[in-house]
Amino acid sequence: MRVRMNLRQCVWILAMVLGSGVVGAARVSATPLPQASQDQDYSKNKNYQVGVNDGKDDKAHNKDHSRKRKFKKDDDQKAYEAGYQIGHPSDPQR
Repeated sequence: MRVRMNLRQCVWILAMVLGSGVVGAARVSATPLPQASQDQDYSKNKNYQVGVNDGKDDKAHNKDHSRKRKFKKDDDQKAYEAGYQIGHPSDPQR
């Protein structure tokens, strides 16, 4: 009798674990990848061009991200950083 009760509990726990795994996998597959936001086209943003120019200048003078610019808008900061990475492609931090 006791063994049968333990077996039922084990089967129930196993079913719950498998069910939550399927739900978790479905949720993960529906979540967009974090890199998708990095693929945004900032080429028309003026801060992107500033970043490209700063990156090229730092590369030419063998500097590592010497200018630390801050922008009010997060999108402008991302555009600048994306441009900088294009202008200074061998930056090992990114």
